[in-house]
Amino acid sequence: QVQLVESGGGLVQPGGSLRLSCAASGRTVSTYTMGWFRQPPGKDREFVAVLSRTTTFYADSVKGRFTISRDVAKNTVYLQMNNLKPEETAAYYCAASRGFNTDSKLYDYWGQGTQVTVSS
Repeated sequence: QVQLVESGGGLVQPGGSLRLSCAASGRTVSTYTMGWFRQPPGKDREFVAVLSRTTTFYADSVKGRFTISRDVAKNTVYLQMNNLKPEETAAYYCAASRGFNTDSKLYDYWGQGTQVTVSS
């Protein structure tokens, strides 16, 4: 069983930045495709970013502002978020998949989430 634990969320003003971390068990980061998703209150979970062994891909809404990366030695995935917007207030989740996917239904393992609140 893959274990994922997110951290780094908090309160930030519009235009501010946060870096989220996802600590993974075992060798998950080097073995699986890793994704970030977010779920605003009362809405469905949506794709944010994905990182595989060979490429990265971002939702159109975050391109140029967010960066996904990993530190294999620390078995940790990061999401650097810049110029945050109020509508990006959500619970942010990291997830692991056997393949390169943007569909949350195709991810096998999930963390518990970390809350990001962007004030207006």
